[in-house]
Amino acid sequence: MRGSPGRGKSASTSRRKPFSCFAAFNPPSQHQDLEGRQPRIQLRPIQEHNEPREAEKDARNERCSPDRDFRPGVGRLAAAPCHVCSGVQSQPLKQRVSPQAAVLSFMKKQAKKEQKEVEEEGLCCCEYVNRHGERSHIATCCCDCEDLDDACDRFFKREPQKPESLSQIATVVSDRIRVPWLWGGAQKLDLSIVPPLILLPALLHLAALHFLLGIVVLMALPGLVLWYYYFTHRKKGRTLFFLSLALFSLAYMYYLFIWEVLPRGDVGRVELVAVTSGVILTLLALLHTKRDPGVVRLDNDDVHSTVTYYAPLPDRDSSFNAGRQEVSQTAASRAGSTEQEGAELESSRRNWCSVCRVVRPPRAGHCRICGVCVLRLDHHCVWINNCVGQANHRSFLLTLVFFLFTSLYGISLALQSVCPRQNVLTALLYCPGVYNQYSTALCFTCAWYSSMVTGGLLHLLLVQLINISHNVTEREARAALREKTARSAYWGLVVDTGVYTQGLRGNWSEFISMGDKLKPASPADLV
Repeated sequence: MRGSPGRGKSASTSRRKPFSCFAAFNPPSQHQDLEGRQPRIQLRPIQEHNEPREAEKDARNERCSPDRDFRPGVGRLAAAPCHVCSGVQSQPLKQRVSPQAAVLSFMKKQAKKEQKEVEEEGLCCCEYVNRHGERSHIATCCCDCEDLDDACDRFFKREPQKPESLSQIATVVSDRIRVPWLWGGAQKLDLSIVPPLILLPALLHLAALHFLLGIVVLMALPGLVLWYYYFTHRKKGRTLFFLSLALFSLAYMYYLFIWEVLPRGDVGRVELVAVTSGVILTLLALLHTKRDPGVVRLDNDDVHSTVTYYAPLPDRDSSFNAGRQEVSQTAASRAGSTEQEGAELESSRRNWCSVCRVVRPPRAGHCRICGVCVLRLDHHCVWINNCVGQANHRSFLLTLVFFLFTSLYGISLALQSVCPRQNVLTALLYCPGVYNQYSTALCFTCAWYSSMVTGGLLHLLLVQLINISHNVTEREARAALREKTARSAYWGLVVDTGVYTQGLRGNWSEFISMGDKLKPASPADLV
């Protein structure tokens, strides 16, 4: 019956036919007959459909190839955008950016834009801009801790933690621990500052309970410090742990001197003024040492430019290497190729720093921890978290001298107050009845701790004085001992390279006046 279109058809014809990718190429209106039957479709190989596309792709690559505009002696020219690529390869010298990198770059730009807007508006002393570029408050440090919640859930469910969960938690914690600041909002607090503030008082108070505990703690404390030093030194990373330990040790020893030693009545006003002046002078010298150590600035006359030439050299045959000769020259060596200029060129290549993009002067070195080249680099001191170079070497030596005098004088006053019947030298080894009272035991323990720190810094001062007398830096001494090109004595304590020495008087004269030879850095010299 024609009145119902679906009644006369079978179940197979009334079902909905599955979708086929070939239906897009063959519309039903062109292949169905009058009775609605579907003819058999002839499958063709896929290569027949892809051949025109591959040909079009090859033609587009030929038109937009970066090698199309390559000229010898000039380089590769930037190709103009064509109507096919729509500017995709308009800059062939730049690499194509992946979608993930593009999204990440866009997010960074948005974060910087939001941070700039927030800074223009002004921040309260308790507000800050987090790592996502959003405005936040230190009171919300425990809010939205998704990474910490996930880690706790996995811990209670006894599930394995994600490999990146601990690093993400550490990043979040380091970003949210802030200190209120009046200018620029709350400032980030480095986590490496915190352990000395907690461990040092706890260990010293523990060592004051019994002399056996004191021996164990005082022997384990240098081991922990050395372990942390080699752990961070292997990673070549900067840390504020040692600077925090040095400053807090000085402040805590001065605090105990005021609150434990001074009330006993054995220390007068003159001694108190002397110790206080020594602490202030040490801090001022340390502040001056923390300044610029003498970073090598970029000089336009020393810039190294490598150019490839395709013309034959005058003293070589033109048929050599098909008339092509690659020569790396500087602007000065192009004017005339003399032996002196060749030696200077070789020296510049040897002293060229690929990281800082500068030519290092003689005796300068690159610090892998600070990431800069320093004039007359001596060493990187972890106790000041800075390099010791030509600009701050004198103030570094002055800091050691001030600290050692202050520390030795404070130790002698503390031992005279705790053990008045003993000599200063023997009281440190034998002081009967010192552990009868907790306050005297704490002062005695702190005197031992200060003596250990003083002994280490006294060795450092002795090495510095010997190196200055021989006009050699610590970096040069280690390199000479490694290469066996220097004379050493007293188990490597005295190292004489004989390269820059001018006699004892001349070496000290050069050391005292070397900071005055530095020219002030101008903004044009900055890279």
